[in-house]
Amino acid sequence: MENRKLRNIGIIAHVDAGKTTTTERVLYYTGARHRLGEVHDGAAAMDFDPQERARGITINSAATTVHWREHQINLIDTPGHIDFNIEVNRSLRVLDGAVVVFDGVAGVEPQTETNWRLADRYRVPRLAFVNKLDRVGADFHRVVGMIRERLGVEALVTQLPIGQEDQFIGLVDLLSRESWLWPDDKAGPAQRLPVAEEMQAEVEQHRALLVEALVGHDDALLEAWLAGETLPLASLRWVLRQVTLQGKAVPVLLGSAFRNRGIEPLLDAVVDYLPAPEDVQRELEASVTGPFAALAFKVTHDDHGTLTWLRVYRGQLEAGSTLLNVNRQRRERVSRVYEMHASERVERPRLQAGDIVAVTGLKDTVTGETLTALDQPLLLEQIEAPEPVLDVAVEPRSRADQQNLLKGLQVLVQEDPSLRLRTDPESGQLLLSGMGELQLEVTLEKLRSRFRVEVNTGQPRVAYRETPTQGVVQRQVFRKQTGGPGQFAEVQLQLEPLPRGEGLQFESRITGGAIPREFIPGVEQGFRQAAQAGVLAGYPVVDCKVVLLDGSYHERDSSVQAFEQVAAQAFRAAMLQAKPVLLEPAMTVEVVTPLAYVGDCIGDLNRRRGQVRQQEPQGTGMVIVAQVPLREMFGYIGQLRALTSGRASFSMQFDQLEPVPVQVQASLLA
Repeated sequence: MENRKLRNIGIIAHVDAGKTTTTERVLYYTGARHRLGEVHDGAAAMDFDPQERARGITINSAATTVHWREHQINLIDTPGHIDFNIEVNRSLRVLDGAVVVFDGVAGVEPQTETNWRLADRYRVPRLAFVNKLDRVGADFHRVVGMIRERLGVEALVTQLPIGQEDQFIGLVDLLSRESWLWPDDKAGPAQRLPVAEEMQAEVEQHRALLVEALVGHDDALLEAWLAGETLPLASLRWVLRQVTLQGKAVPVLLGSAFRNRGIEPLLDAVVDYLPAPEDVQRELEASVTGPFAALAFKVTHDDHGTLTWLRVYRGQLEAGSTLLNVNRQRRERVSRVYEMHASERVERPRLQAGDIVAVTGLKDTVTGETLTALDQPLLLEQIEAPEPVLDVAVEPRSRADQQNLLKGLQVLVQEDPSLRLRTDPESGQLLLSGMGELQLEVTLEKLRSRFRVEVNTGQPRVAYRETPTQGVVQRQVFRKQTGGPGQFAEVQLQLEPLPRGEGLQFESRITGGAIPREFIPGVEQGFRQAAQAGVLAGYPVVDCKVVLLDGSYHERDSSVQAFEQVAAQAFRAAMLQAKPVLLEPAMTVEVVTPLAYVGDCIGDLNRRRGQVRQQEPQGTGMVIVAQVPLREMFGYIGQLRALTSGRASFSMQFDQLEPVPVQVQASLLA
């Protein structure tokens, strides 16, 4: 299949915006499925995990392949809940385009903003699909205004709704001046008719705005437009495609997936406006003939073994071939190749540039690692997992389960890079860390159902971090003589604080062979191991850089292990002098409340050390956006219901790590 006939896209949204329902309708209209799957009755094809069906939400990203207008569309449905944002992150890293689904009532919600920023980071062209226009309170033009204001993009209205709320029956395509009507809820094809007379003026007004926006991006069209010429439909569509691919604008479409309205034009827009693999500017050209290169973006385990999901960027490969894992410098053999349709596999003989497939046989490859031809190594950009914000202590109910517990947790942490596993240095407890209570709850349920391990857990607690606030230079010597060969290593390290979110960094400035090159990885390893437990309360250290300035070695007594030891000692000594502070997760909290309770809600947020950032009317209520420490949000839902007679709701997501106030830090350390 030519690359021009291929689209790799994802569907992303805030939780409950109708993302999975939209995907199910895509499966139906493309003929991939012959009956409609509904999320609410647990029959959605893409939500095949038992927990997804029980909870009615998407937990794992799921891939499938459909065909529309002679194009192959590889489609990934992603979770909307903030706790599972790693699934969106790693999907966007390997996709060429995305459909962002918006709730026609709620508009731009917090998780939509987070996903939008991720798509910006990976430079993924997007379509906006305003869904649920059949619901009470739906307002297409208000949502378009929110997209422009909150996301800071040029939103190009390409369709207008016909009717609103329960009278919403179709749409008008502004470029073709054609109506698409779905007179009932049956999942049948649309009736395509001329624009009704009563909508002519509105359609011409909005079409003129769209054309004016498009000609501003093309000099030849602008000249023709200024000369009063009729602009060809094909030329307008071509310009709309170009501005979408370049990220200069986002086409806005509309519909109601649940009522089967708007899906066919959405599929047309995916083919017309989103990129083929070779349309995307990357570090390597999407060529089938070049040396093989792929990125592993997901690992899953089932009864049949390990599945490694790959995005192939260049070249092709037969099943049974051997590859190089560039990150680990190890050979890996691809046993079998599968095209995935949710939980179903279709075996294929080979994989090639543009493919998103799953393979078996890889033993050591994990998320974010690069696989290439043996003689043509290169390193692709890795997938960064966010720092977890909650810890929970985990222990088996019986001693016999200890081994199964560790094995199960290691598998689950390998599948989900946003989970962490560590041992508390003080209590010796096993700590599982994640992005939220729901993620930890789902993980522990997987332990029970998949690995048959019953566990006892402590109360979730905030995952604090430690960081230095000033630079320090530390010289350290490690010398040990025990009768046999001795151990010796000396280093001079410089410890520097970094801006929030920069993680841990290491740099060597050794010149003249003061420390042999083979010992320097030991210095980095020692620093990173020591950073897993800080000097204040044993929390992991983040956002600092260690620079190796100088050192010395002994020809017989020095080793990599000795340099690991001395680097760990030097790092801890430097941290003690660097005025370390505790960092706590600060959350963006969005409260939707009736107007009568606004004052009570703001007062309660202030008492929780919250800072109100924004207030915005929404229908008959108010949306309050605040930044609040996660520690203060435990039990919030009960208090909010009590304050508002159960009429308010809230959502929250991680914003950033913030220094803990001095008095709070003192009480925590005490």
